Amino acid sequence: MKEFWVWIEPFDRKLVSVALEAGATAVVIPEEGRVEEAKRAGRITVISPDGDLKLGEDVVYVLIKGKEDEEKAAKYPPNVKVIVETTDWTVIPLENLIAQREELYAVVKNAQEAEVALQTLEKGVKGVVLKSRDINEIKKVGQIVGEQGEKLELVKVKITRILPLGLGDRVCVDTISLLHRGEGMLVGNSSGGMFLVHAETEENPYVAARPFRVNAGAVHMYIRVPNNRTKYLCELEAGDKVMVYDYKGRGRVTYVGRAKVERRPMILIEGRYENKKLSCILQNAETIRLTRPDGTPVSVSELKEGDEVLGYVEEAGRHFGMKVEETIIEK
Repeated sequence: MKEFWVWIEPFDRKLVSVALEAGATAVVIPEEGRVEEAKRAGRITVISPDGDLKLGEDVVYVLIKGKEDEEKAAKYPPNVKVIVETTDWTVIPLENLIAQREELYAVVKNAQEAEVALQTLEKGVKGVVLKSRDINEIKKVGQIVGEQGEKLELVKVKITRILPLGLGDRVCVDTISLLHRGEGMLVGNSSGGMFLVHAETEENPYVAARPFRVNAGAVHMYIRVPNNRTKYLCELEAGDKVMVYDYKGRGRVTYVGRAKVERRPMILIEGRYENKKLSCILQNAETIRLTRPDGTPVSVSELKEGDEVLGYVEEAGRHFGMKVEETIIEK
């Protein structure tokens, strides 16, 4: 996911607080001896000559005035984070550097420049470094970076089989965010085929809405997390990052506040997209819902063979949560 840093020079602890509130993942403070004071505002990564990341070692700054500077920025080792700034703010150096390295961060002065940098060559830079002391601009850029989530192509999965099972252990994922109608998490028996399980945004006569919650399913299933990775549901714990998607495939990061494992009656749901089979095992209860193509939730208690719900397919194959190319059969 994209990163948001704020360059603070001269030092101002108030701006550190504003950066934190705007969702910044780090602050760049060129002045030595300010790390402790910066951290009084809250827990945040400080990039400084004596910071968590050493400016000049772990992170380097390059002012791009010409081709020679561009070549210099490209030649740093892959593990070094490179901040580049252009004198006349043009995307051409960014295009060239994005094609050559991953750890690239662009200095921007406003929200408009940030949006361009994050979308250049469709891939964009890894993060933006805002040089502005305008509190409103810091908040605007934070919002733009926060909206630069993952975009997946969700597909219509036709339900082919519904089978009530006995008791099993399921994971209820409570997040630190409020989810909305049409949003949920991608889970499945296989990483190659997942269903969009809807958040508990709906009220009924018996249970109040819990819009921070996704009752995600059996402990063995995969869930999609940031950076094109997966985890087993049973591995989730407080503080972990997870992905939330809406019915249009737009993803955003949130964090696990609590993961509850409880023994409940379960149900197997199978479906097909083209020639690919998808399956998941969810709790057998009215409050557990999949997502229709128009974003409306449908309870597993009402689901019928032939119904269409949203899912995601890719070539199966994961090793420690990372996608790999290998021959694998999952049934």
